[in-house]
Amino acid sequence: MNEFELHRALLLFCFALAGVTFFVTGVLTAPYGRHVRTGWGPVLNKRVAWALMESPSVVVFAWIFAQGTHAGDLVPRIFAALWLLHYIPRAWIDPFLMRGSGTTPVIVTLSGMSFNVLNSYLNARWLSELGPGYGLGWLFDLRFLYGMMLFIGGYLVNRWADFELRRLRQPGGPRYVIPRAGLFADITCPNYFGELVQWFGWAIATWSLSGLSFAVFTAANLIPRAVSNHRWYLENFPDYPRSRSAILPRLL
Repeated sequence: MNEFELHRALLLFCFALAGVTFFVTGVLTAPYGRHVRTGWGPVLNKRVAWALMESPSVVVFAWIFAQGTHAGDLVPRIFAALWLLHYIPRAWIDPFLMRGSGTTPVIVTLSGMSFNVLNSYLNARWLSELGPGYGLGWLFDLRFLYGMMLFIGGYLVNRWADFELRRLRQPGGPRYVIPRAGLFADITCPNYFGELVQWFGWAIATWSLSGLSFAVFTAANLIPRAVSNHRWYLENFPDYPRSRSAILPRLL
């Protein structure tokens, strides 16, 4: 088996993993954040767990990308810069901005790390070695332009929503309150909505199965989590707006 065949096999595995993840997390809510509970084995501080879980998306991606023969080309470098723009804050800044204390099971941390290693390899290797090379003409292709519009728009929504959630959790105040600003008026999880839009934009802009596998896995992971979060708010806040959707306005 050559590397291209290995890459394709791992892509198929990633798509299959998305299906398993969607089923499992739809039945069994992942035990972290507001849903943390006992019975899942050893735990880590939530900040340490989050940093460990997301770091492969910086370190592994950057290292694998740098090995490719197209690593010095402009368009692959733009894609790499956008990837790292998302993951450097996510791995090494956001964990230490979290409010309050808490833990995350080690098994959840290891699962997240494993997926991020796989996903980083699939995307980095495609961009800088196994893909089409992305010449300068790709910058004017409608797939790149439309995909980048979605990526940047989704990124901004995701960052804004995370900032708004942190802003509401003031020291000494209640751990959870009902967010009401902006997109929170329509959906419970605009942070997840933004991330969905962002990575489907990535799939379009790169026009790759690697990007699509990540977008599909993101949907399989985030949609059940959004539904669980929405249900949690409804159960814990009697005045929570019943008109809100979980993640897709007026749809879900």
